[in-house]
Amino acid sequence: MLIINIDGASRGNPGLSGIGIEIIKENSKILEHREFVGYKTNNQAEYIALKKAMQIAFGLDDCITILSDSQLLVNQRTKRYKVRNKELSNIFREISNLEKHFRIVLYKHIPRSKNRNADLLANQAIDEHIKYERGNI
Repeated sequence: MLIINIDGASRGNPGLSGIGIEIIKENSKILEHREFVGYKTNNQAEYIALKKAMQIAFGLDDCITILSDSQLLVNQRTKRYKVRNKELSNIFREISNLEKHFRIVLYKHIPRSKNRNADLLANQAIDEHIKYERGNI
């Protein structure tokens, strides 16, 4: 079973956005990923983080637990809330297709304080993009 912490960050809503992913197996961190994802809303960034996490996890294990501090994402993925936003509904369907590649997919909402590393990675991705755009890298 993989434990996957995900986070999406947006500076402004919408604004410059990044994602952060931390994958843990048997109590050991096996992978970190951060990526600048463009000009998005915070909810879009959260969903992009989930999609990327599933793409990365495919082939590593067939059982995953997704930990997110986004109540909206967790409640939509567990069908407690409907997806009303058109852009989110497109990625929602893509994620549903990715879920089929796993035997078990669980979603759990966690407080932001328990998701610090994924949050840090998402914000680092934005910071690195800003530095690159300014020519500081």
